[in-house]
Amino acid sequence: MTIYSQINSNKRKTAFIIIGFMMFISFLGYLLGEYYYGYGMGLSVMGTAFVFSAVSAVSSYFFSDKMVLGISGAKKADPSRDSALYGIVENLSIGSGLPKTPDLYIIDDSAPNAFATGRDTKHSAIAVTSGLMQKLNKRQIEAVLAHEISHIKNYDILLMTIVVVLVGSVTMLANFLFRGRLFGSSDSNRSSGGIILLVALVLAVISPIIAQLIKLAVSRSREYLADASASLLTRDPDGLAEALAIIANDPEALEVANEATAHLYISNPLKKGVNADWFANLFSTHPPVQERISRLRAM
Repeated sequence: MTIYSQINSNKRKTAFIIIGFMMFISFLGYLLGEYYYGYGMGLSVMGTAFVFSAVSAVSSYFFSDKMVLGISGAKKADPSRDSALYGIVENLSIGSGLPKTPDLYIIDDSAPNAFATGRDTKHSAIAVTSGLMQKLNKRQIEAVLAHEISHIKNYDILLMTIVVVLVGSVTMLANFLFRGRLFGSSDSNRSSGGIILLVALVLAVISPIIAQLIKLAVSRSREYLADASASLLTRDPDGLAEALAIIANDPEALEVANEATAHLYISNPLKKGVNADWFANLFSTHPPVQERISRLRAM
């Protein structure tokens, strides 16, 4: 596939995720109304759930980047203090053909890492940790920023960022359905049978698993593509390989990262190490670092 076909694929996947999210939330709303509030209320609550899902989807599209930056503790970079960083981002943006230079944010954390977020090439942002600027040289920082700009240009950012908010909403409602069913006190609740309790339990259990599978599917191929695109942009695959090795082998944990946002970063901030075992790599949102480095070295 060409980069352009990958971009179109990302746009289609985003639409499918949003539609699937709205359908799933509506279904959970039906279960909640029919079996928790009483028979005959399913359609009414399903309508409310559909409105909730629609509002969540629209909010995710327009504001998910703000949410992710807030969760990550990212602060707007200072143009005077971080002028060198601004210069690199501007040059790479021009070289990649972006219509607008991404906003630049700093995360005050000594662990080196970075991520990009936003909804399109005109509404995007890049966040880097203070540790990245301290522990990498200019060439390596440029390679990391080129990787993040590639995510923006390839429309990975919308797909990867929107998953954070939508999956969180699904998990929250599934847990609410299960707890409400478990602790409900009405006679209709006690007499409506154990089938819906089992369904609610299954939904509550599998929602985090579904979330992880979505992030795995979204993230792994995106990272390889962004590595290749960054190397094409900088003409320096070795610089990115060196940066990945430093980031992955750094012993400090990224305190602001969590399971919901880990897939956004250039290197998994939760399971570090170039030589991580196969089991850790199996459930990692990122491809094995050693494999990424080997591909870059072979370019």
